Amino acid sequence: TVYVREARSRLPRVQRTPRIGPNSVWCGWRVGAGVTICLLKAGVKRWAGQVPRLTDQPGYNLGRPFESIAIEALIMTMQAVRAVRAAAVRQSRWLLPAASRSHRHRGESREWWEIVGGTAAAGALAASVGWTDGNGDRLGSVPAIRVAHCDAAAGKKWVDPESRKVDFTHTRPTTTTTTDTDTDGDTDGDDSADESVELTNWSGTHSVATDRFAQPTTLSEIEDAIAAAHTAGLKLRVVGSAISPNGCGLSEHGMLSLSLYDEIVSIDTEAQTVRVQAGARVSQVVDALREHGLTLENYASIREQQIGGFIQVGAHGTGAAIPPVDEQVISIQLVTPGRGTLTLSDAAGGELFRMARLGLGALGVVTEVTLRCVPRHQLVEETAVITRADAREGHAERLRRNKHVRYMWVPYVDAVVVVTCNPVGDRDPPDVRPWNGAALRPLVELLGEIDPEAGDVSNLSFADLRDKLLAFDPLNVDHVKRVNHAEADFWRKTVGVTKVDDSDQVLGFDCGGSQWVNEVALPAGTLAAPSMRDIDFMEHLLSEIETRQIAAPSPIEQRWTCQSTSPMSLVSDPTSRTTLFSWVGIIMYLCVDDDAGRDAITQAFAAYRDMVATELDSPYSAYQHWAKIEVPSNDEAATALRARLAGRFPVGAFNDARRILDPKGVLANDFITHLFGDLL
Repeated sequence: TVYVREARSRLPRVQRTPRIGPNSVWCGWRVGAGVTICLLKAGVKRWAGQVPRLTDQPGYNLGRPFESIAIEALIMTMQAVRAVRAAAVRQSRWLLPAASRSHRHRGESREWWEIVGGTAAAGALAASVGWTDGNGDRLGSVPAIRVAHCDAAAGKKWVDPESRKVDFTHTRPTTTTTTDTDTDGDTDGDDSADESVELTNWSGTHSVATDRFAQPTTLSEIEDAIAAAHTAGLKLRVVGSAISPNGCGLSEHGMLSLSLYDEIVSIDTEAQTVRVQAGARVSQVVDALREHGLTLENYASIREQQIGGFIQVGAHGTGAAIPPVDEQVISIQLVTPGRGTLTLSDAAGGELFRMARLGLGALGVVTEVTLRCVPRHQLVEETAVITRADAREGHAERLRRNKHVRYMWVPYVDAVVVVTCNPVGDRDPPDVRPWNGAALRPLVELLGEIDPEAGDVSNLSFADLRDKLLAFDPLNVDHVKRVNHAEADFWRKTVGVTKVDDSDQVLGFDCGGSQWVNEVALPAGTLAAPSMRDIDFMEHLLSEIETRQIAAPSPIEQRWTCQSTSPMSLVSDPTSRTTLFSWVGIIMYLCVDDDAGRDAITQAFAAYRDMVATELDSPYSAYQHWAKIEVPSNDEAATALRARLAGRFPVGAFNDARRILDPKGVLANDFITHLFGDLL
């Protein structure tokens, strides 16, 4: 049976989630302002005679079928792989609001492929399920996406048919599991060794070939999988959407995904709470809340995280009076190897609850979460470009006056992009500055100067143009300076009111393509009396970059939150309840397609990151985000990192909890053992 929410497929919202499949798998996909259903319709109208009319079949009443081409393609894919119980195709990577997206397929051929506009997106979908134009030619202006399919021999792996790889950047890996207590530590009913499956994280920076990959659909299957691994003494690391840049959820020894355990359990409008299974994505939760007049308090830059991973690494948005997401958690259900299934809250568990809600996946598998919500509201987003001196001068008042504020500092340019977001309230929403593409002219002109044969770039977004420009010479500091200046000019042409929409639609932003990123959190006084150490940090960082002539692209992003009461939070402070924290993120884009070039960028970023750690971390009491700490490659550096973390966080209490809840270290991987030690 296929369930299609037709209304959601037609509205030009940033995100719509049709529900498809016998296991009610949510297939996340976006239909944005620039790539709407009408573009899809125009792109596929000529193929109408060749596409099976699914709407003629009982249960497939989509209304006007070719306006729903994306959903039909998902259905066709599922029909072609009906041995799979559930499929989750990352449609959100194909239909982003920007006119173009580039992705790297990390299969054997290392090929690049590009999706340009709605027509090409529809064509790629059509090609992926084997549709032709009647003359035997495959549809679509891009290479065919390798559609993951079920290997009949394995009967359970969601893999690339050529490379046998699972890639989180293109497909949601899916397996079917049956409950048993086999000795190889999974739930597939087979005591023999499982065939290795390779997984790649969201940003394409970390891959792992894992021995076992379980994807349970019920609580009992999760409990049985953890119990079997505990009994056998085998690893089974829980992974969410694999969005963490450092791959902290990956393990070569065994992994458990909750992507099929993703129901919205209940919504209490009076108490303003929502209870969800931990595999539910943030986007899915907020769409469900919208119908009840509720939303989440804050959002990170994207909404594709599973709720379990969202809270376990302490994700955050921006807002000087708003805490990270772990503070939204009221209670959790935790499946542990050592103590079975626990329900924890402030009233039932206290300190253990606060430790486990940001437990890095090491204290148990979070299977259910109850979150505090707020009334649904709209925000007005305004963009300004100011000088570095102005950023310092008005900083304290800017933090106090705006509910959400973020800075984007541009290396080698005296420009700070300030994005503020505030509730519409009772006033009439202001007019949004119309978008006509003229703001892109500085980037387009620079591209034409560098590459006169670049051709038509009218379908490229800001992020795509930046990637295309940087790719010419990403480590040449003079070239990066030119790109940064063009980016600053882009932002100067976008000042004013840039969005008015629901809070979840406004607070997200385009992070760009495949990239290396590092982020630290540092104390910055209080909201009532900011210490200005956050601005000192930025001025020091920019000085180091510009003195050392580091090829640092824009932006360096800065955000703020108040503190958290979770002991393992980067923004915990047991000595105060009012501490303000700033988050600063540096970046280098993996914008080239050859392995040698990507390796060179990786090495350059490692040096950039190490410079920040050496020159700034200790003087400013800055600590790296858990999802962005890269495990050191040598023992001396690893020992120094462990000692520094032990001086900041209650590592002893954390390890005591690990010994009780996971005495055999089933849930640990290299990330956990390098940072906190091996319990065995």
